[in-house]
Amino acid sequence: MLSPTRTWAVLVKEFVQLTRDRLTYAMILVLPIVQLLLFGYAINDDPRRLPTAVLAQDHGAFSRSILSALSTSGYFDIRLEARSQAELDRALERGDVQFAVVIPGDFTRRVVRGERAQILVEADASDPSATSGAVAALSNLPAQALARDLTGPLSARQPGQAPFEVVVHRRYNPEAVTAYNIVPGLLGVILSMTLVMMTSLGMARERERGTMEGLLATPARPLEVMAGKLAPYVLVGLIQAGVILVLARVLFGVPMQGGWAAFGLGLTLFIVGSLALGFLISTVARTQLQAMQMSFFYVLPSILLSGFMFPFRGMPEWAQALGTAIPVTHFLRVVRGSLLKGAGLEAAAPSLLELSIFVVVVSTLAMLRYRTTLD
Repeated sequence: MLSPTRTWAVLVKEFVQLTRDRLTYAMILVLPIVQLLLFGYAINDDPRRLPTAVLAQDHGAFSRSILSALSTSGYFDIRLEARSQAELDRALERGDVQFAVVIPGDFTRRVVRGERAQILVEADASDPSATSGAVAALSNLPAQALARDLTGPLSARQPGQAPFEVVVHRRYNPEAVTAYNIVPGLLGVILSMTLVMMTSLGMARERERGTMEGLLATPARPLEVMAGKLAPYVLVGLIQAGVILVLARVLFGVPMQGGWAAFGLGLTLFIVGSLALGFLISTVARTQLQAMQMSFFYVLPSILLSGFMFPFRGMPEWAQALGTAIPVTHFLRVVRGSLLKGAGLEAAAPSLLELSIFVVVVSTLAMLRYRTTLD
């Protein structure tokens, strides 16, 4: 028969034990708050103020009106006035801008003569959800941008005829296939989940089983232990990456444009950094449960703030700052830049530098923590 007294005693004991495990207690309280803040404030499917580059070969009043209309639309933030098409292409390839606007030199003359005037808007459509709202807003640009300029004789044109045409060129993903953006991004998420968790859980398991004491009794130095522990997982990460790439090409038709040097270097840095992070977590966690909780606390922001599921530029500045500190963000830029754009080492250099810093910092902290454990 169920005894309320004994049940209550066990219940009180569990609550006391829970409060003693500070890490688990903190996870229970902090994790829902973090999820609420991220989903409530940081996630936005309709990004605004997207960085835009302009190549204005016509400097007349009509051109200035168009640029003003783009800025006031709320979707475009003109940050670069390019001097050549090559500079525009480089900015798009590096991911510095989301849009590139080209106003040809004969634009004003064609508008005045009533000829077929055009402007070109090139969009980095590697992430279709990041550009769809802005591209849709461009449909209203011809009717509104020059409304105040075309007065008097200039306003005499056929009813319904727009003064100019906006030609939109979706680069890197012209058909707006979502899988082209999501599937390469899965590479970073899957590697984070498996490598960080496998390493942290493996080390914590050794500590729980008592085999860590035997390792600590050996003359092996922290760097030697770390290298020996992580080397097999590097091979695991490379195999996982190869499998994902093959399936991405065969099942989803993801284009492979090249940039393999940048991709290979970024992949190596990310694998080593993820394993070092797992090693660092294992030096802090006392149990496998704590190791899993800490790993999940890293994986969740990596999914939400890296640009994997939601447009990175749609997040507020504070969320973008947090996302920039996450290595998955930079790895996704390398992967998508290499596969979809064919970006080389020069274009991927900023992200590769961030990944290198991450590897050095996390590896150093992991060795220092392990040395403390040895002492």
